[in-house]
Amino acid sequence: MPATPTRRRQGFETKLGYKFKDRALLKRALTHASAQPTNGKTEVAINNERLEFLGDRVLGLAIAEMLNATLANAREGELARAYNRLVRGETCAEVARDLNLGDQLILSESEAQSGGREKITILADACEAVLGALFVEAGFDAARDVVRKHWQPRLEALPIATVDPKSALQEWAQANGLNLPAYREIAREGPDHQPRFTTEVRVAGRKQADTRIATGTGASKRAAEQAAAAALLKREGVEGGNP
Repeated sequence: MPATPTRRRQGFETKLGYKFKDRALLKRALTHASAQPTNGKTEVAINNERLEFLGDRVLGLAIAEMLNATLANAREGELARAYNRLVRGETCAEVARDLNLGDQLILSESEAQSGGREKITILADACEAVLGALFVEAGFDAARDVVRKHWQPRLEALPIATVDPKSALQEWAQANGLNLPAYREIAREGPDHQPRFTTEVRVAGRKQADTRIATGTGASKRAAEQAAAAALLKREGVEGGNP
């Protein structure tokens, strides 16, 4: 016999580690924009977008605090790489799947039929929205406890190996909602047996003004790309390893 919606919701909250008192708040956290685009009276969207905005910041602070306490001997660059991996959309979606959050989502019929309950972006946003709702109802300590419960095992599973600058830049771009880095050779100098390459890397944001650009040189195209990535990471205050 299939579980009722109420029983599924109870199972979700049991896995989450928190039971909401304000059921309307939880419902809003689970409501995708496709389901309720606007309120006819106020034209204010009744969906989880604002709670996702808040939950993103709650998650970031909780993860930063957890890393600071757990990785006592890590350098800033190592902390930044671990942070980027833990807050990125793919990780939030993994947590959402562990919670069976997709079954709880309120979607439009067309979004549900197109596989919306398994889409990484929708799952990640809903996961952060639930954290935002939890913060609104119970405060940061309660939200932090839930983050620790579901993200601590992922922190412990992170690889310790040094990440090269290109990989670190890609992780940083993904974690900050930017486009993937694009590399372009802009110069080649020296004789064939001892060339020097200059490469430009661009990381585009949503607006043209948000685009980050840096250059690097090296004895090979790959070395020049690594140098450019390292230069951009350094400019952004993120340690990315040695090119």
